[in-house]
Amino acid sequence: MRTYFTILIVALAACPELAAQGRPAPLPPVPAVRGPLRLVVAHPAPGAGLAVGDSTFLFGSLGDGRARLTVAGQAVPVAPNGTWLAWVAIPNDSAFPLNLEATLGSRVERLALPLHRTDWVRREGAWVDRRALSPTGDLVLPVAEPLALVVRAVAGARVRLLLPDGTAVPLAAESLTTASGGDRYVGVTRSAIGEGGELLVARALPTDAPSPMLEVVHGRDTTRMRWPLRVTRRAQSPLAVRLDDDTLHVGGTDRTTIGRATPGGTYHWFFPQGTRSRAEARINGDVRLRLDGGSVAWVPVDEVHGLPVGDDPRPAVMGSLSTTALPGSVRLRIPLTRPVPMRVDEELRGVRITLYDAVADADWTRYGEGTGFLDAATWRQETSDRVVVELHFDRLLWGWRVAVVGKDLMFEFREPPRIDPAHPLRGRHIVVDAGHPPAGACGPSGLCEPEANLAIARELEGQLRRLGARVTMTRRDNEAVGLWPRVAIADSVNAEVLISIHNNALADGVNPATNVGTGTFYNHLAALSLARAVQQGLLGSLGQADLGVGRGDLALVRPTWYPAILTEGLFLMLPEHEAALRTAVGAQRYASGIVAGLTNYLRNTARLSIPSVLSRP
Repeated sequence: MRTYFTILIVALAACPELAAQGRPAPLPPVPAVRGPLRLVVAHPAPGAGLAVGDSTFLFGSLGDGRARLTVAGQAVPVAPNGTWLAWVAIPNDSAFPLNLEATLGSRVERLALPLHRTDWVRREGAWVDRRALSPTGDLVLPVAEPLALVVRAVAGARVRLLLPDGTAVPLAAESLTTASGGDRYVGVTRSAIGEGGELLVARALPTDAPSPMLEVVHGRDTTRMRWPLRVTRRAQSPLAVRLDDDTLHVGGTDRTTIGRATPGGTYHWFFPQGTRSRAEARINGDVRLRLDGGSVAWVPVDEVHGLPVGDDPRPAVMGSLSTTALPGSVRLRIPLTRPVPMRVDEELRGVRITLYDAVADADWTRYGEGTGFLDAATWRQETSDRVVVELHFDRLLWGWRVAVVGKDLMFEFREPPRIDPAHPLRGRHIVVDAGHPPAGACGPSGLCEPEANLAIARELEGQLRRLGARVTMTRRDNEAVGLWPRVAIADSVNAEVLISIHNNALADGVNPATNVGTGTFYNHLAALSLARAVQQGLLGSLGQADLGVGRGDLALVRPTWYPAILTEGLFLMLPEHEAALRTAVGAQRYASGIVAGLTNYLRNTARLSIPSVLSRP
C-alpha cells in the first residue's frame, strides 16, 4: 500500500492537497454563475419515449445558480452554476407531461415537458404485451428443430397462435401472476410459418409473406393481433461457409468475426478472416454456425459467405506443430487441411487453443532455433472432432494475434516489454484514445464527451511524455473517428498499451443518487491487471464511488495484441462532475489517476515477468 501511494503522490504532483493528506481531494468546486433566468431541459428531449419504471431523471440548466426549480411539484437542488439534476416520480400512464417551474426573484418560467412510455401496456380485458412477442422476424431452422413461442398476456386467458395454413398452436401459462401483471405463455411448434424462402445467408429478406395471428381470449373479450414471424424449414445439410468481416471489400476492418453463444449475446469467439465453418440456422441478422458436434456460435449474416457445393464434410486434419522465436514474441504454425473455427483461452503464463471440427494427425512438435519465452507446446484430441493445443510460457503473456495463412492458423504470442522498475514508463509506447465523436454523453450545461475526453487525453499525453513514455493519440481534434480506425492506429504503431478515455451516463429510469461512480473495462485476461490498477488510481485521484472493474463487450478493449482498457471516470450528467470536467484541474486529476495506475501496473509486471525455472536451465 505504501508503494502505491508513493506512486500516486508522484503522479499527482499537480494536486498538493492529495500529497498533504494522503487521500483524494474533493473535485473542484462548482463555480457561481449569474445571468438571466433561462429554463433549459438538456435531457430528455420533448416527446421522448422512456423505457422506465415509476421514476426517471431529468437534467438541464437555469442560467443562474440562485434560481429555484420544481419538477412535478418537487423541489430540485440547483448547483451554483445554475445546472440541475432531478429524480422524480412519473404518472402511471402511457403519455404524460412533466411540469417544470423556475423562479429567480420576480421572474418565473414554466414548461410542460411532454413524454411517453415506450413499454406501456393498457391492462384491460384480453390485453397482450406486444413487446413480449418472441421470436419475431425471419427465421431459418432445421426441419425438426422445435421453436419456442413466448408472449405475456392477461392471466387466466386461452392463448394460441393461428398459423396461415389454419393450424392452431396452443400456448400454456408458464408462470403465476406477478406484481407486474399477466402470465408468460409458452408454446412449441415444428411447423413452417409463412413463405420466407431460403434466407440462410441471403442479404435481402423477402417481404409480404403471410404472418400468423395471436389469439387471446379472456372471458367475453378476444384480442387478435398479427405476430410478425416467418419460419422457413430446411432439410438440407449445413451449408459450408467462409467468414469475412470486410463486407464492403475495401479493407480497414480488424479481420475478425465475432461469435456469440446466443443471438445478440456477449463476445465469446474471435474468428480470423478466412475461417471456414458450417451454417445451419438463422434468426434475422444472425447465423448459427455448427462448430463441431457439441458447439454452436452465432455470427452476423453479412460476414457469412456461402462456399460451392461439394465442400468436404469431414473434420479438418491438423498436422505437426512448429514454433519460431522472434524478437519479443513466439510464432506458432498450426497446419490444417482447411481453416477451422477456433477459440483462445488465456492464462497468465499460457494459452489454450480449441480447434473445432478437427482431428489431429501430428507426428511431432518442432521447436525452431531458440524458443523465446515459450516453455512447451502440447496437444490432445479432446473429443472426436475437437483438438486442444496448449502453450506454456516462462513469464507473463502480454498479447496474441492470429491470422489464416493459406489453410493454416498462424499465431503470434507476445512477451512483456523490458520495463525498468525504477522508471516504469520510460520507453513504453502508450496509445491514448479520447473517446467519441461520433456520439457521446452530454451534461446539464452542454459539455459533451468529445470535448471533455480530449482535454483529459491531452493532459494524459503530457504527463506520460514527461515520465519518458512514447505516446500516440487516436485524435487531436473534434473530427469524428470510427471505432476500428482507432484500433488500427494502435495496431499500426505496435502499441504496448491502449487506454480509451470516456465519461459516463445512465439509462433512463436508473437512479443517479445510487448508481454513479468510477469504473474501468477490459475484455481479455491480459488486460485485467491493468484495469484493476488504473481503477485504483482513478479512485485515488477522483474520490468517487467504486463501480468496479468489468469485462465489457466494447470495440476499444477487444484488441488482443496489447492490454487495452476503457475508463469511465465521471458522470457528465451530474452537475458537479460536469463542472469539474470543464476545468484544467479536473482533467489533471483524471489523467493523474491513470498515470498512477499505469505506473503501478508496469512496475508489478516487471517484477512478475522474471522467467520461471520450471522447464529450462
